[in-house]
Amino acid sequence: MNTMKDSELSLDNGATRDVDYFAKRQLKKGAVGWLLLVGLGVSYVISGDFAGWNFGLAQGGWGGLFIATVIVALMYLCMSLSMSEMSTMLPTAGGGYSFARVAFGPLGGYLTGTAILIEYAIAPAAIAVFIGSYCESLFGIGGWSVYLLCYLVFMGIHLKGAGEALKIMFIITAIACVALLVFIVAMIPHFESGKLFDIAVSNNVGASAFLPLGYLGIWAAVPYAIWFFLAVEGVPLAAEEAKDPVRSLPRGLIGSMLILAAFALLILFLSAGAAGSDALKASGAPLVDALIAVYGQHTWLASFVNFVGLAGLVASFFSIIYAYSRQIFALSRAGYLPKSLSLTNKNKAPFLAIIIPGIIGFLMSLTHEGDLLILMAVFGATISYVLMMLSHIKLRISHPNLARPYKTPGGVVTSSIALVLAAIAVVAGLMVNPKVWLLTAMIYVAFILYFILYSRFHLVKGTPEEEFARVNED
Repeated sequence: MNTMKDSELSLDNGATRDVDYFAKRQLKKGAVGWLLLVGLGVSYVISGDFAGWNFGLAQGGWGGLFIATVIVALMYLCMSLSMSEMSTMLPTAGGGYSFARVAFGPLGGYLTGTAILIEYAIAPAAIAVFIGSYCESLFGIGGWSVYLLCYLVFMGIHLKGAGEALKIMFIITAIACVALLVFIVAMIPHFESGKLFDIAVSNNVGASAFLPLGYLGIWAAVPYAIWFFLAVEGVPLAAEEAKDPVRSLPRGLIGSMLILAAFALLILFLSAGAAGSDALKASGAPLVDALIAVYGQHTWLASFVNFVGLAGLVASFFSIIYAYSRQIFALSRAGYLPKSLSLTNKNKAPFLAIIIPGIIGFLMSLTHEGDLLILMAVFGATISYVLMMLSHIKLRISHPNLARPYKTPGGVVTSSIALVLAAIAVVAGLMVNPKVWLLTAMIYVAFILYFILYSRFHLVKGTPEEEFARVNED
């Protein structure tokens, strides 16, 4: 074995780094308790209740979107149970990337991490577009100035550190949940089942009032059903900043998933059942438009949900900035991405990992195509889901004796269900818009080429994922 100075640590192919390499790449330990993790999981996703899901009505009608939502909810529940096990085995900031790194080596980790990165980098751009729509409805001001303000303000807060950022996020999420509850209560007296099925019946195979776009409509609605839950799997990214991750990570994942499933079904039933599916299928602010359809223009109720509903969009926007910064931090620290991206400031926040994707996301938001940005984010998400569930199965088979403080109920059967459903979801995005799907695939291929041609020769030894993999190979 080669010897080296105490002030150095080894990298692949003989390169070296000072021991302060990791000292400059430290997150704030113990900043997040289990309740904040539940709030984090809900905040990642809650914007999906306020906008985006309704585009699935245009793809599959209410029945198609309902079936897709039930299927997707099952996928996410099985996935959350599987990730709870893996996150307690390997509580690092890499989340799904870390699991795949241990299961399948550097390439598997990179493929998973970059798929997650595509999801998290693009999702805020879609949310910014929806924030602009809500602001346009409320204040008459939207567009690029709103998008820019969102990125500047919330990136700035994240630069202050994780504990402060997540506490603010928790408050914003609680306000958003209040808005959803007010909406639900307001819609209950006006629910009429017939309004769920007011979209014109097509000539597609299997078309009916329940499935106006036929059987294929179920499949086409899947990406928008995913928007009800997209990014909840990001809870393990807080592992290195969590208090007692063995207990708090499963509570955060499973608790937030159950809350989100309840909100998704209530919103899907009551919004379309009160205002009509056809009226909401292309809306940029479906909850506000549903209230206006029922209670009329300029009512205090519509204004309240519109104003407070911005909190839901802001909560997801805010928290996904946290998610993409931690994913980039982990990939950069390990050498997969440029190492400067994992440097942290005096508040232990990875500042370049926060700022650079924010600039890219802002530029993408200028397309104003929220529905297409959803498809791009879903592409990355579903690819990562397939790889993470394969990781769970692989680790159960190849390392059955590893310490698992939390064990997935059902074991590999549970993760296999999520795997099959995720694979179906990957293809669903191709059905909705092949051009957008292929464009996102090209971005993914560019990441893969970067690994093959450059970063695989510059991987850092001594990262938590690498050390865990090495120990378990001994």
